[in-house]
Amino acid sequence: MKFVLVILAILGSSNTLADTSKQAPANQPAQYTFGVVPQQSAYRLAQMWTPLLQHLTQETGLSLSFITAKDIPSFEDELTAANYDLAYMNPYHYVVFHSRSGYQPLVRDSEKGLRGIIVTRKDSHITNIEQLQGATLAFPAPAAFAASIIPRAELNRAGISISPRYVNSHDSVYLNVIKELFPAGGGIIRSLEHLPAAQRSQLKILWQSRAYTSHAIAAHSRVPLAHQKLLIAALEKLVTTEQGKALLKQLNFNRLDAAEDKDWNDIRALGINSLSRPDI
Repeated sequence: MKFVLVILAILGSSNTLADTSKQAPANQPAQYTFGVVPQQSAYRLAQMWTPLLQHLTQETGLSLSFITAKDIPSFEDELTAANYDLAYMNPYHYVVFHSRSGYQPLVRDSEKGLRGIIVTRKDSHITNIEQLQGATLAFPAPAAFAASIIPRAELNRAGISISPRYVNSHDSVYLNVIKELFPAGGGIIRSLEHLPAAQRSQLKILWQSRAYTSHAIAAHSRVPLAHQKLLIAALEKLVTTEQGKALLKQLNFNRLDAAEDKDWNDIRALGINSLSRPDI
């Protein structure tokens, strides 16, 4: 089952979308779904992304609606079926679904690489990853690139054997570690920083990976090239205005620049070619 949250319903007001539709080149603005990888709860993601999508509607005249899924495997199913017109996806998903489903890159954060992290409770006795030998760790999903694939690969490379347990989202990982249901878990800095301060203060970063090319905002090939260019221009323009900078900060982006498929060749070089369930 999909979680669909339309901007109009979240904001409780139709004024902005109604006004911007008049600016669209056609009488009826093109309507697109914008899928967001469910690293956090649907409600939290809607709060974070709605202002940006509303702004893009104003800038482009395209009607964009927020949509997510109940968990990352369900999100992957939607991408496999190409059910999202536009999507924010992790770099591994981009590589897979560019090839499998026809998603094309629009933009990425060119100043911020993606790093995987392993977190523990701040008061934990664990001070290095060697102490995780034989432990069961929490991860969001098998194909969560930085939060699952990279930490597990690095632990394996270091000769540290662990058992993975998948708990559906980054937030669930952090909450399970806070509640001491797992000694540690995988995530990314961006989702950790979006935790409420009271929860974030109970966690510490035990380990982090090197930087990889970050998430993609991508469009399915059915979205007309002219509309893709409108979106790229509006997203690149964010860094030039105070309002735009505030929208970027809310999503923990530095800046968004036009992207090319080859930007994710560092992910391809890892030799991870297809989704694998329930384990990797």
